[in-house]
Amino acid sequence: MLKLKFLPIIILPFLLTGFASGQELEKVLTAKTFTNARGESLPYRLFMPANYDRRKKYPLIVFLHGSGGLGNDNLKQLQLGNLYLIDRFTQSESQSRYPAFVVAPQSTGEGWVAANDRITPSRQLRLAVEIIDDLRRTYSIDSGRLYVAGQSLGGFGTFAIISAYPRMFAAGIPLCGGGDESKAAQYKGTALWVFHGEKDESVPVANSRQMVAAIKKAGGHVKYTEYPGEGHSIWTIVAKEPDLLQWLFSQHR
Repeated sequence: MLKLKFLPIIILPFLLTGFASGQELEKVLTAKTFTNARGESLPYRLFMPANYDRRKKYPLIVFLHGSGGLGNDNLKQLQLGNLYLIDRFTQSESQSRYPAFVVAPQSTGEGWVAANDRITPSRQLRLAVEIIDDLRRTYSIDSGRLYVAGQSLGGFGTFAIISAYPRMFAAGIPLCGGGDESKAAQYKGTALWVFHGEKDESVPVANSRQMVAAIKKAGGHVKYTEYPGEGHSIWTIVAKEPDLLQWLFSQHR
């Protein structure tokens, strides 16, 4: 059974060596708003590779923010703990080796999964999928190299979006999250690298351990990294994993 404590908004220093500040990311990712035919809307930020060429196909990384990113300012999803992975993906050094689009939608209140179970995809998670579809129609995006990453609330969202759309993503990176073990077979077509801190005070490490075991049992491809002695705020460590980008961009459907 999924176990979860209340997810606090954890404020971390913006400035760490090698990482951009939230203000800098605001300049790097363009603010946009998606509205579907039913009038439902969701704010998001978009990073486009330098020297974008429509004759080429580019990967797309979807980043699902943690609880600190909730709001409607189209900014918080770039701040607090959320900035570290986004910055790693969009740094010039990363983009020179792995040019890719990065999209960071912002949930305006309900989050990426149902509050009562942290498993069921929310309406806004499905809106995020509509954003992905819209970007695929608008830009030259490689449908075989769609990736999703998220932390805390976004870690739950990462598991949820893959299980709800099992043929969409080539790879997923859930940090300190959890999912529905009964749907483990849905992950067989998606490579996963799961991260959790051993001493996580907000989301029990058992959530990731049990998901990893269930997915492996179902025949899925999953890599698991657990940081001994670390708590909930592992995103600063994950963002510095030396093999993270090489592993991610080597995945394709």
